[in-house]
Amino acid sequence: MSKKNTQTSAPAVTGNVYDFCSKKKMILGIVIGVVVVILLGAIIRGVNFAIEFKGGTIITYTYQGDIDTNSVADTVKEVIGSTVTVRTGESLDSGGKQITISFTSDEGLTADRQTELTEALRNNFADNQLEIYDSNDVAPSTGREFLVKCLVAVLFAAIIVIIYIAIRFRNIGGWSAGVCSIFALCHDILVAIAATIVFGFEFNSNIVAVILTILGYSINNTIVIYDRIREDRKLMPKASLNELINTACSQSLTRSIRTSITTIGTMLVVTIVVLVTGYDSLLSFSVPLMFGLISGTYSSLFVAPVTWSWWKNKQDKKTNEKIKK
Repeated sequence: MSKKNTQTSAPAVTGNVYDFCSKKKMILGIVIGVVVVILLGAIIRGVNFAIEFKGGTIITYTYQGDIDTNSVADTVKEVIGSTVTVRTGESLDSGGKQITISFTSDEGLTADRQTELTEALRNNFADNQLEIYDSNDVAPSTGREFLVKCLVAVLFAAIIVIIYIAIRFRNIGGWSAGVCSIFALCHDILVAIAATIVFGFEFNSNIVAVILTILGYSINNTIVIYDRIREDRKLMPKASLNELINTACSQSLTRSIRTSITTIGTMLVVTIVVLVTGYDSLLSFSVPLMFGLISGTYSSLFVAPVTWSWWKNKQDKKTNEKIKK
């Protein structure tokens, strides 16, 4: 074949064309590994749901000077009789120091119990001039309703993504491509959840924000790969699906790695800043998101296209068997 014919029959690929489609066992092993980590983490460390999901009370006090959060937690536990979480921070309005106390409570905190708690804190930390700033009770039913709404929002977004991919990439097997992209997205979400459990973070509104962020990032990367496959099909009309996927993923490899390094590097900087400044509450957002973004890069190159290749090849095999019969 002449050089001219070779150039018209296949797109130019920088570097080697890697055999992504031969990694099915590795992909399945990693997915199973993520599920095992979640199950072991849930058994060993437990799943720590935040107040907004399981109901309870959140009280915020302003204070002066330095305060020992462990001593505050012990004082609150003596009055309330349940395990509490204590965090310090600053007011966005005044910049003053604040301490937030949260604990599980089925019936909420009555005015008398709140007064008793405030007096106990003032007596034990007289030098800190504690003043109540805000107090909220979250009913268990409200927490469950919030969790259900979050799950519905994610499910609705997944359905919209499947429909969008099915329409946009209908010439290369749209519905199956859409379902496989959601499978890859579920993998990324599981990685973020695994990171949350392993690092002992609370399941709070931050994890919902992480899931929605990963949804957009992962789907965008996958669509880029699908778009490349569609363009390569025009340039390589006689190529098999596996050849198209391998070529498209190889062409997108450098771009995906560079984009991921930039994005993940930004989250790493955020995590370091949070650790240095002491705003630990943001760690439950930055750390799971960082792991989810790493997974998103992997899944867009491996999980979605390779799973889609397996699905389409299996369908073609069944079709050919029916034709032979």
